[in-house]
Amino acid sequence: MEKEFDRWNKRKKQLDRFEFNRFVHEREVWWCALGINVGVEANGKHANFERPVLVLRKFNKHAVLVVPLTSRARRNPYHLAFQHDGKLFAAVFSQMRLISTKRLLRKIYRMDERIFDDIKGIITVMIRDF
Repeated sequence: MEKEFDRWNKRKKQLDRFEFNRFVHEREVWWCALGINVGVEANGKHANFERPVLVLRKFNKHAVLVVPLTSRARRNPYHLAFQHDGKLFAAVFSQMRLISTKRLLRKIYRMDERIFDDIKGIITVMIRDF
């Protein structure tokens, strides 16, 4: 399947002109326009090239550190499976990155503090052992 880089580039230009004026907090899960990416990098889906992300750290009103979420949990050290509303999801640590808040489209929910602390703990160990 051929990737839609040209269509994503048009959408990305629209996002860049957008003025984000919402409040973002750690532990929030948002639909995010991650786009079409290269190789094994996480891609967004649908018209907005979106996927859910968890806000790990807010640096300022323009930049946040996020980890993408997936509904296809895998057994490996770079995924942590968790449940939300009775459904299984996973945080994909290997895809963690800094993004502009202009990419954030819609807030979905605020993650349970215990799950968030588990995710932060695994990321801390992963970086410490680097």
